[in-house]
Amino acid sequence: MLNFSNTNVLLCVTGGIAAYKSAEIIRLFKKDGAEIRVVMTESAKEFITPLTLQAVSGNEIHDSLLDVKAESAMGHIELAKWADIILIAPCTAESLAKITHGRADDLMGSIILASNAITYIAPAMNTNMWLDKSTQENFQTLVSRGMSFIGPDEGEQACGDVGPGRLVEPEEIVKLIKSDLHKGPLSGKTITITAGPTREQIDPVRYISNNSSGKMGYALAEAATLQGANVNLVSGPVSLTANKEINLFKINSADEMLDKVFECMKSSDVFISCAAVADYKPTNYSDTKIKKEDSDILEINLQKNHDILKEVSKRYDSAYIVGFAAETSNVNDNASKKLNSKKLNMIISNDVSDKTIGFDSDDNEVHVITENETIFLKKDKKIKICLLYTSPSPRDATLSRMPSSA
Repeated sequence: MLNFSNTNVLLCVTGGIAAYKSAEIIRLFKKDGAEIRVVMTESAKEFITPLTLQAVSGNEIHDSLLDVKAESAMGHIELAKWADIILIAPCTAESLAKITHGRADDLMGSIILASNAITYIAPAMNTNMWLDKSTQENFQTLVSRGMSFIGPDEGEQACGDVGPGRLVEPEEIVKLIKSDLHKGPLSGKTITITAGPTREQIDPVRYISNNSSGKMGYALAEAATLQGANVNLVSGPVSLTANKEINLFKINSADEMLDKVFECMKSSDVFISCAAVADYKPTNYSDTKIKKEDSDILEINLQKNHDILKEVSKRYDSAYIVGFAAETSNVNDNASKKLNSKKLNMIISNDVSDKTIGFDSDDNEVHVITENETIFLKKDKKIKICLLYTSPSPRDATLSRMPSSA
């Protein structure tokens, strides 16, 4: 089952009796791998203490727009940018009205106005309050703005009334959000991704390789998995751990990578070539370690390796093929040439001469190039960059570059 690994969840708790269930919501998100922070309204603190939610979440509770310490660093903006998902649970009738009218007189309202995160609202209120015309108008308005509602459920309420208005149970809330997030255009698709370097052995202890860390390929695999794809990750030697939902295949040489990729592509819809495959390999391999005293000069004859991306593009022309161009000069020009010469559907270019986004960096800055357009994705964490172009991301679905037909 897919989880919330690498997902930032901001839980906003408002002042209703169902606020006591927020502790269980936090526990379930954390159990599923999410990083979670909590915002509480003043009235929420009348029903459950900040200390309780701090203990469960493991993070400081945010509860004031007028917190001098937090706002000196624009705390509400930081939280708005940090969140991939905002969940308001429970959401009272008062909070629903404030969100509808864009009120920013507290921390929660300011964050919602400032954030591009996908927002879920789980209402909890008296039946008559939920069915009231004003509340229903607010509900419809927020739905039209793209906010997603979870519930409310029907049943007996704390006041004794029976009807719609109960908070959906925490297990169901988390399950529904997970299901919703994994319904992206990659659901039902199988994607094969290569990552990391290859090693071309000279002798049992020496090899030819490169500086690839594999971080971009692993981030791509994670992003595609989060968007519902079945992912095959063919990885060279790296010191990274893959999500357990990913089908990981470890290889060393370019020949091994080619064989595994061909095997995976028999049932794949998309191929993303992110590995830094060695261009050359030794013509002859020495079964024993070459002794340095044998000669002051070591001559090694090299031969070209298979061009994995080109061969996959040729053999599996019905698949959607994505290449990478790690360049140090004329970045986009070189990438465009590669796009055309290898008959690719898309290529991602980046300037590896920039040490802040090059090999072994957690950040990247890329251009997404197709036959018809070039899109610039500004510097961000690699997982965020990958979410932006693999499918509609938690941040901004309009930046999707992977077509639903892929």
